[in-house]
Amino acid sequence: MVTIDTSAVRWSAPEGERAGRPLVILLHGVGSHERDLEGLVPYLSSAFVYASLRAPLPYGDGFSWYPLSSPGSPQYAPVDDAADAVLALVDALGDAHPSVGLLGFSQGGSLSLQLLRRRPGFFDFAVVLAGFVVPGAPAEVDAALAASRPAVFYGRGDVDQVIPLDAVDRTSAWLAEHADVEESVYPGLAHGISQEELDDVNAFLGRVHPA
Repeated sequence: MVTIDTSAVRWSAPEGERAGRPLVILLHGVGSHERDLEGLVPYLSSAFVYASLRAPLPYGDGFSWYPLSSPGSPQYAPVDDAADAVLALVDALGDAHPSVGLLGFSQGGSLSLQLLRRRPGFFDFAVVLAGFVVPGAPAEVDAALAASRPAVFYGRGDVDQVIPLDAVDRTSAWLAEHADVEESVYPGLAHGISQEELDDVNAFLGRVHPA
C-alpha cells in the first residue's frame, strides 16, 4: 500500500480560497516531483484551483507513481495501488470542490487514465500529455468506464522517443472506445509540453468547464 504525502501537495491557492472551486489534480512524470507541473499553472485557466501531488516512491532525484518495468507496459496492480492513494487524498477533501479533473504527464498521464478506470463517472475530465493507457485491465473495468465516456484530452509529440509506438497506438485505440477524446499530435515535439499544446489544453478546459 502506498500513500500520498499531503504535506508535499503544492496548491495554486491558499486554503481559504479553494472551497467551491473546481479542482484539477496534477500528476508529474517519473523521476520528477510536485514542483514540476506546478510550473504550468500560470499558463492554465484560472477558473480552477490546482493541486500538484508528489508520487509516493523514491526514484533517482525524484519520485515515481509505480515501479517501472517494460516501457509503456507496467504491471497493472501497482498502478491501481497508486490510483487508490490519489483517491484517498481526493476523498479526504470531502465536498469542498464541485468537480475534480486530472492532468498528468507521462507516467502521471497513465495514472490519470487509471483513475478514470478506478472510479468511473467521478472525474470530470483527464488531460493526458505524453502518457499512455496501462494494459491488462479486466473487461468489466473498461466496460464500466466506456459507459461513462469521460472527456479526455490526449496530447503528444510526433518525435517522442520515451513512450513506445505500440503504447501510443494502444492508447489512441483505447481512448476512441472508452472516452470522448480530443487527440492532438504536435510536429517536432519530443517528450515534453509545448506552448501550442498548453493553448489547446486551455481550450479543452474551457469546453469542459465553460466560464
